[in-house]
Amino acid sequence: MRDLGVGFGYLLKGQRWVVRHGRQFGFGLLPGLITLVLYAAALVALAVWGGDFVAWATPFADDWSSPWQGLFRGFLTAVLFALGLLLAVLTFTAVTLLVGQPFYESLSETVDRDVSPDGTAPESGLPLWRDLWISARDSLRILVRAAVWGVLLFALGFLPVVGQTVVPVIGFFVTGFFLTEELAAVALQRRGVELRERLSLLRSRKLLVWGFGTPLGLAFLVPFVAVFLMPGAVAGATLLARDLRGEEITEGAADADDPDDAAHDPRAAHDTAAPGQTQVTS
Repeated sequence: MRDLGVGFGYLLKGQRWVVRHGRQFGFGLLPGLITLVLYAAALVALAVWGGDFVAWATPFADDWSSPWQGLFRGFLTAVLFALGLLLAVLTFTAVTLLVGQPFYESLSETVDRDVSPDGTAPESGLPLWRDLWISARDSLRILVRAAVWGVLLFALGFLPVVGQTVVPVIGFFVTGFFLTEELAAVALQRRGVELRERLSLLRSRKLLVWGFGTPLGLAFLVPFVAVFLMPGAVAGATLLARDLRGEEITEGAADADDPDDAAHDPRAAHDTAAPGQTQVTS
């Protein structure tokens, strides 16, 4: 059970890290804000023209008498909007990470340099277009897996009692697992860890993953919260990725307000760490 607390601790440490490093936090907000604007525009368009689309898609109901035609098409319009909203929630993290790939790569690298004993960060060595392609491909694979779980849990939701109590709890843990995979992929992909190996790593420490991803998934249910938590979530997932890989984590290596000093001179950041600082090894 210790791993549950460790995972939650990484989530909190990630948020504290971006608060201390204001410039990284500001840059990390941009992808979430861009994605939020795009999704809001899409949902507004769906709300405005969803009824017209439903009318076009159901010509067989043109001759139905009132009120049946209005009730039928109104119900389908509401279902269409609900599905669009659900799709937005499920894909927000993946799309934000894709849009903000350069931002989050930079943020994750800075965290790695900050907590690494030698002040270095792993690099993929791949061109940006290749990193984007791998990220998009792996995100699609994860979304397919998440969709399968979603259909299964939806079906189980019709079971008496269990469907209204146990199944929603399982759903939150499943969401937390896949959310953690998406976030940790930023650091793990840079280390050349393929999707299958990433999933194996996460399954080997499920309590750690749930401790990080489940409370984050619950927080993401609150409107707009995801935008402000994303930078810290990426930072925390980088720490979690180091733990999964058995890499040493040096606490308090760079507490200065401007992280660029540590980024440009990693040895200085390491040498000026407070005396007696602790090191956490996985």
